[in-house]
Amino acid sequence: MSHFSTVKTELRQLEPLRGALEDLGYAPDAGTQTVRGYRGQTVDAELIVAIEGGADFGFRWNATSGAYEFVTDLDLWRQSVPVERFLSQLTQRYALRAVLEASRLEGFDLAHQTTGQDGSIELVVTRWDA
Repeated sequence: MSHFSTVKTELRQLEPLRGALEDLGYAPDAGTQTVRGYRGQTVDAELIVAIEGGADFGFRWNATSGAYEFVTDLDLWRQSVPVERFLSQLTQRYALRAVLEASRLEGFDLAHQTTGQDGSIELVVTRWDA
């Protein structure tokens, strides 16, 4: 019998999370929505991705930890990568977006970005001070 699983994350900001999902090819919906699971089971989340023929997944805010939790029915997961790999890719894209936004707010511009053969991302940012 299926049920929802919750995975703790360190994803604390909504906009980088939404952008990371978009980078991975998903179309997230914001606002309290319903994540669908096995036989009509549901759970509410603040950001969801509806998947036809598979498990919806979402992220709900955990005020205690100050981070979003990943929620889905793992028995219905039908994505091209295992859930652990998906979360790893998502975390990397989230970190990239968060670092770029923080750099922009501090007056830095992205000068160069490369992706290594191992999937690592190297950024070079610059700032001109007057």
